[in-house]
Amino acid sequence: MSETADTQRDPMLGRRSLLRGAAIGAAAPLLPTATATATASTSISASASASASLRWLGTSGWRIDVDGRTVLFDPYLTRFKTGLFDGAFRADTELSTDPEVVREHIGAPELVLVSHSHWDHLADVPYIAKSTGARVVGTETTYHLLVAFGVDPGQISVVKGGEVLDFDGITVEVAAGLHSRNKKYAYFAPGTLDTPPAAPPRTIAELPEGDTLAFQVTVGSGGPSAFLMGASDFSERAVQGLRPDLAMVAVPSSPATHHYVPRLLHALGSPGVVVPVHWDNFEEPLSEPPRRDPSMDLDSFLAQVHRESPASRIVVPDYRTVYGADMRPRLQSS
Repeated sequence: MSETADTQRDPMLGRRSLLRGAAIGAAAPLLPTATATATASTSISASASASASLRWLGTSGWRIDVDGRTVLFDPYLTRFKTGLFDGAFRADTELSTDPEVVREHIGAPELVLVSHSHWDHLADVPYIAKSTGARVVGTETTYHLLVAFGVDPGQISVVKGGEVLDFDGITVEVAAGLHSRNKKYAYFAPGTLDTPPAAPPRTIAELPEGDTLAFQVTVGSGGPSAFLMGASDFSERAVQGLRPDLAMVAVPSSPATHHYVPRLLHALGSPGVVVPVHWDNFEEPLSEPPRRDPSMDLDSFLAQVHRESPASRIVVPDYRTVYGADMRPRLQSS
C-alpha cells in the first residue's frame, strides 16, 4: 500500500494535478530520444507488438492481454474509501468488493500475480479467483489469506523469489522484493502468516504485508518482457540482469530507500521504457482521470529517471488508455 498511511498529511497538498493519457510533465525535459525509440522498438518483435496490449489498473495494477490470454498483476479495482487521502485514515475500514466494477476491467484472466497482501493489492483478488478460476501466484501470506476467504488452495501457487515459471508460453520470473517505507522508515501492517486466520479478514488492518515480490512477465520468445513492482523498494541482487523491455516502477513517497532510482535502473539494465506507477489516489474511481497522491513527487521521479537513464522512454499511464507492447497508445477507450 502507500507507505504514507500512518503519517500526517499536509492539507495544503490537497491540490492535485490531473494527468491524462501518456502525457509527461512539461517542466522536465522528458521527450523520448531517437536512441530511446530504437531501444524500445528493437527489443520487441513485430508480432508481439501487434498482439499484446497493456492496461494500467491504477495503483500498481496491470492487465496484460496476448492472443486471447489475460494476466493480471495486483488488480485492486473497487478502490473504496479509507480516509487515507483525506487526512483521516481508518485502519478499521471494512473490506469490500464491487463485483460489477471488477468484472468491467478484468476480462477472463488465467493468471493473477500478487506482489503483497495489503488491501490496495489483494482486496479484490479473492472475488477474482473464485469467480474466474484464475491461478493466483503470491507469497505464503497471500496463500493463507486467500484460503481464509474461501479460495481453493489448489488454485494458489506459493513463491518466494527466484522461481521461473512457464505457463504455456507465458514466462513468469519471480524476484524477492521489499516493501517501501515512509519517512519514519516504517510501513502499514507489517508481518507474515504461516497459517490461515481463524476467520476471513474484515478490515484492511487484518491484511498484513506478508513479504513483497516483483515479477517479470515475458510473452513468447519475442516479448514483451514487463517488470512489475508493487512497492517502491527492491532487492538489488534479486533483480540484477533481468533487463526488461518495460519497467513498471513504483514511485516512492520518501527518500528512505538509498539511491532508489539509480540503483534500480542500473540493476535492470536501463529499460527501453519506464512507466511510473503507484503515484495515484487509489480511492478515486477508475472512470475518472488519475489524480496524484500528494505525498508522491512524480515530477522529481521523472527527472531522476531521465537523468539516470536518458535513453529510456518515459510513459506516464492513464487508466483509460490501451497500450501496445511498446507502451504506445493503441486504442483510446471510451
